[in-house]
Amino acid sequence: MSILQSIARELYGLFVDDGSLALAILVLMGAIAVLRVTLPLSPDVIGPAIFIGCAAILVENVLRRARRR
Repeated sequence: MSILQSIARELYGLFVDDGSLALAILVLMGAIAVLRVTLPLSPDVIGPAIFIGCAAILVENVLRRARRR
């Protein structure tokens, strides 16, 4: 059983290296999806919102990691 757990952890690590980064991006995507359904937003608004949101999350994550070291 420990071999299966080890394999599962390795697979998880391949796709999710930083859990807080992944969670923040999932929350961003969920929020944008809810806004897209509830408000008549065009793709011209959604695209830049996704880009700016992901860039802001990435910058915050990098700065937080840099402060730790």
